[in-house]
Amino acid sequence: MADVPTLVEQARQGRPRAVARLISLVEGASPQLREVMAALAPLTGGAYVVGLTGSPGVGKSTSTSALVTAYRKLGKRVGVLAVDPSSPFSGGALLGDRVRMQEHTSDPDVYIRSMATRGHLGGLSWAAPQAVRVMDAAGCEVILVETVGVGQSEVEIAAQADTSVVLLAPGMGDGIQAAKAGILEIGDVFVVNKADRDGADATARELNHMLGLGEARQPGDWRPPIVKTVAARGEGVDEVVEALEKHRAWMEEHGVLAERRRRRAALEVEAIAVTALRERIGDLHGDRRLDALAGRIVAGELDPYRAADELVEGLTTAG
Repeated sequence: MADVPTLVEQARQGRPRAVARLISLVEGASPQLREVMAALAPLTGGAYVVGLTGSPGVGKSTSTSALVTAYRKLGKRVGVLAVDPSSPFSGGALLGDRVRMQEHTSDPDVYIRSMATRGHLGGLSWAAPQAVRVMDAAGCEVILVETVGVGQSEVEIAAQADTSVVLLAPGMGDGIQAAKAGILEIGDVFVVNKADRDGADATARELNHMLGLGEARQPGDWRPPIVKTVAARGEGVDEVVEALEKHRAWMEEHGVLAERRRRRAALEVEAIAVTALRERIGDLHGDRRLDALAGRIVAGELDPYRAADELVEGLTTAG
């Protein structure tokens, strides 16, 4: 069994191994998870969480690495949570080596962790919110959450981040894809990466046009900026950081940041409760209550919805 108080204290001191151990307890749904979360609760709330999403090939990892460099120049301690597609064989992260971020691995004020989605369609692991909490408690001032590019389900990043960054690239049909995927609604900052390629200006114009279509913003509302970058060369990255800081200041001024964090906490509680309920239902396979309900459905005495109501009612009152 892990010594949770010692691990938490070591994580607060910025020791990478302690942070890694705590996230492993989270990811493995350890029996000590409740103790870990209780110990971390009073230590969280200081980190600015930035989500990065976009289609495969737009340069998310390169952009994330460039943002780490920019924030380190500002003296910030940075955490990176890279949520990858799961291996169908091991359940591990296929892209766990994070080759593009190797330059930061020797920096004690940068913590990088890959996490598998484990088949979760939203692109974010169920454990991602708790992993963010560990990094927050460990003193990371900025946490970058980079998600897999899985199209329409990428909108889940909006529920997990203070600010959502949507990356696009010229020549990939990203503008149309963004409109289809509903990404336009969740983006707080848009980045056209690989801006040295032909078509970058046209992509930015098309994106600007689509953002203006049907716009129902009031005076003082946030209008997502569009920033052009060449992340591989670090060009335009400082402008992205400037846009992020402006959005953070706007959210704080208008009470949006606090509201987003409340909503995020509510979703986290809901996910934990649903997971617990699902586990209890899973334990019922072969149970006489479930078998009895199934028999009544087959006999035409009960419909599946009423049976489900009875099952849930029995589980919740018994708990």
